[in-house]
Amino acid sequence: MEELDYLNKILSPNISTQSDFLAVMVNFILCIAMSFILRSFYIKRSFSLTGKMHIGSIIPILSAVVFLVIMVVKSSLALSLGLVGALSIVRFRTPIKEPEELVYLFLAIAIGLGYAAGQALLTSVILLSTLTINYFWLSNQKIHKSVEYNLVISWVNEDLTFEKMTDVISNSVDSIKLIRLEHGLNTNTAVLLISPRSASDIEDLTHRLINLDNNLTVSFYEAKANW
Repeated sequence: MEELDYLNKILSPNISTQSDFLAVMVNFILCIAMSFILRSFYIKRSFSLTGKMHIGSIIPILSAVVFLVIMVVKSSLALSLGLVGALSIVRFRTPIKEPEELVYLFLAIAIGLGYAAGQALLTSVILLSTLTINYFWLSNQKIHKSVEYNLVISWVNEDLTFEKMTDVISNSVDSIKLIRLEHGLNTNTAVLLISPRSASDIEDLTHRLINLDNNLTVSFYEAKANW
């Protein structure tokens, strides 16, 4: 019997009673539930056109991992210092993420931290309040309805000027911004950031530009692409 008690102390030194264990499990279940709510919100309300399912799939896992780490190290200074040392060795060789993706990842981390620290009520209220404010903010703002694209135009005809093309483009978009303009020996390329008024304006704009020159090439890309 004494050996079992000793083994139990080794395996769970910070959970002394059954009530403590139940409290930890309840917080863990709430952590996972809130992380799935955050995942659903991100997938439905994110501005990203691609990669939402990929980022969304790791949100619950990230919250669970943070919860586990905090539960292990929160009462041990040695483990905390060991965690800092381990993190100083790890190198993430992934591309720089968009600010929106970073915000949701930090929210996922905050969920794990909050519930692992036993602040279930405070974490739930703050997270739900944040998502509610974000929902109404995005719903009531014009920016939620606007979509930006990178418009890439390539042409060879020397008689076709960039000014003529911008005059045609400006009639179909709310905003236009020059990103890059290149003049080469064989071809010319222009990259512009545009915000069409509607989806039908994209097709109309394509036909208008091609009417200027049949050999002209028009491409649309997600506005997050780097040029």
